[in-house]
Amino acid sequence: MADAHNKEVDQVSGVETTGHEWDGLKELNNPLPRWWLYLFYVTIAWAVVYWILYPAWPLVSSYTKGVLGANQRMEAIAAYDQGIADRSEFADKIVATSLQDISADQEMLQFALANGQAAFGDNCAPCHGSGGTGAEGYPNLQDDTWLWGGTLDDIHTTLLHGIRTTNDDTRFGDMPAYGRDELLSKDEINQVSNFVASKAGLDTDDGVDLAAGQTLYEDNCAACHGDNLEGIQEVGAPSLMSANYLYGKSLDAIKAQVTNPRNGVMPAWSDRLDPATIKSLTVYVHSFGGGQ
Repeated sequence: MADAHNKEVDQVSGVETTGHEWDGLKELNNPLPRWWLYLFYVTIAWAVVYWILYPAWPLVSSYTKGVLGANQRMEAIAAYDQGIADRSEFADKIVATSLQDISADQEMLQFALANGQAAFGDNCAPCHGSGGTGAEGYPNLQDDTWLWGGTLDDIHTTLLHGIRTTNDDTRFGDMPAYGRDELLSKDEINQVSNFVASKAGLDTDDGVDLAAGQTLYEDNCAACHGDNLEGIQEVGAPSLMSANYLYGKSLDAIKAQVTNPRNGVMPAWSDRLDPATIKSLTVYVHSFGGGQ
């Protein structure tokens, strides 16, 4: 290995070596390009300037504040406050305007749709899906099957007060547990379930007395679901003739719901969102196309 005063020169490239060698491979002492070296020095200088101007170094219980006193947290809060102020004019108009007039005013409609879309993604999409298509136990907001009505006013009321919540004005429709509470026997549940399935176009069990099932339906179910199984929106009772069964459209699903029903809960958004956002959500959900 050559010493510092007598470095070896590579015969092929004509460049001095560093004196390091591994398995017969010698390291050439090629200097960094000048532009790269100068740029490196600039970044070091910029780091020093940054340390002086901006918060940088942690201390025992605080940190260096910097000459400029910059604070990204305060800047973010200021930007948020400015955003609220910028939208307040439209928000105030939304609150003061009827839902029908919002839909008829192009400028307010655009604001409501944009605001509603953001609110839907944050609050509603986890249950109803990003496109409002729903899932088992969560209604599809794009179809024309609405338990409590699909008009702008109906949707707004549902958003405000929720379903089966502690809100004083909540919408409350409760399906009795005919099996769990022993309101009907197992055979009677089988009969009425098969009757509903037969009317809905589903396969039924062989040998079941559908006439007895019809009588049981008329005595126990028709008051809410209607004589023709068409449902009654005023009490939140679904149509049993619809293709959109919330908990599955099959004979077994019908039996399970009659025996021990699942009664879902929707939050009352008046306790969580401001009036302008709730109105915007109403317009946005109605825009899915399934509204009445």
